[in-house]
Amino acid sequence: MTDSKLWGGRFAKSTDKLVEDFHSSISFDQILYKYDIEGSIAHATMLGRQGIISADEAAQLVQALQEILADIEAGHVEFEVGAEDIHMNIEKILTERVGDVGKKLHTARSRNDQVALDIRLYLMAEIEAVQQLLLKMERVLLDLAARHKASVMAGYTHLQKAQPITFGHHMLAYFQMFRRDYERLTDCKKRTNLLPLGSCALATTTFPIDRRFVANELGFDGICENSLDGVSDRDFIVEFINAAALIMVHLSRLSEEIVLWSSNEFGYITLDDGYSTGSSIMPQKKNPDVAELVRGKSGRVFGHLLGTLTMLKGLPLAYNKDMQEDKEALFDTVDTVKKSLLVFAPMLDTMRVNKTKIHDRAKGGFINATDAADYLAARKVPFREAHSIIGQLVKYAEDKGVGLEDLTLPEFQQFSAVFSEDVYDYIKIEKCVAARNIPGGPALPAVEAAIESGEIWLAAQK
Repeated sequence: MTDSKLWGGRFAKSTDKLVEDFHSSISFDQILYKYDIEGSIAHATMLGRQGIISADEAAQLVQALQEILADIEAGHVEFEVGAEDIHMNIEKILTERVGDVGKKLHTARSRNDQVALDIRLYLMAEIEAVQQLLLKMERVLLDLAARHKASVMAGYTHLQKAQPITFGHHMLAYFQMFRRDYERLTDCKKRTNLLPLGSCALATTTFPIDRRFVANELGFDGICENSLDGVSDRDFIVEFINAAALIMVHLSRLSEEIVLWSSNEFGYITLDDGYSTGSSIMPQKKNPDVAELVRGKSGRVFGHLLGTLTMLKGLPLAYNKDMQEDKEALFDTVDTVKKSLLVFAPMLDTMRVNKTKIHDRAKGGFINATDAADYLAARKVPFREAHSIIGQLVKYAEDKGVGLEDLTLPEFQQFSAVFSEDVYDYIKIEKCVAARNIPGGPALPAVEAAIESGEIWLAAQK
């Protein structure tokens, strides 16, 4: 005796319980219920409009689907593992409520194009949600940049002090990273925003459906132009997870700096108690656990990207059951990115920047050495020769245990007669920063211009 599967007509025996449990996706794809019902309402409306079913039947289906949506959101519906997935669960409930009319809903539709539709609707909504969180992050970064546009600090390469910048300039670098993330998602959404419904299993249908009407009903910009591609395309998922992976890269890089800067060795920042944790054994500890956890969570998103690519790489056209594996990877990626952004922005907003300490720590490490070389080059010494002279001068000062600014003029002139008294003003840390008044640079006017540009961009996204 067969079970009551909606596709069970061809089968002479029931699905094995092990297979049923392994095969079922309702435990995770139930998140798509709203989008599945929205798609079914648009499909039923189109069927009635095209005369494929009667107008009364279409109206009955739409009303019943709306009632099912309300019941699900009220917690009155319990999904069944035996019904396999969210699509079959809803169709089963619909048929139980309206009888044979419910069985007409799947006319000119397959689960293949139905699931592709649901995922696209879900992802477009989630892209917008992630973008809103990115905008909040950008707001915090711009505010930090404005508050610290003149807070001098050391810039680093190879995690060694390199040249003087400002804390505001440093924050603006991350502003640019997250701006690109926002724009990547906008681009991803363009390719997600196409209707696959009407592709059916892979070869469309013999019924006179109106795909563009359904696309318009659901807010899509257009339709998938090839039915095989419509049901088998998951590029938009890969694109999104890739964009999400880059968001996590940027969060992880900033997390690493937060961890370093909050340490006693740096002391550049102090995290708010509300965004720190303690130790179960060491009473003095104040740990940057939020930053560390975000840094750690980046790995799971990278894993989802590789897993999705690997799942797709050997699949022939069109749909294959392997593609069920796209959902958990996508859902967890969305969840991870949203939670990370949600907690990260207020952590940044509430941290205290220790301006005196970052200024004082900028004085070591010969970060004015490039400016000393520029001093000579501006006085007609070939830059490569100037570079060599300053390298020797740094070694001399390092052996003495002093900075370049601490050397006497005769000591400078031992290495080049070009040096004069004005070198001391030239290599002051504040002057080193102020001299770099180039678009994109750390000088105050350049930082203020970058903040203004950022404000204009941010306002345009609302």
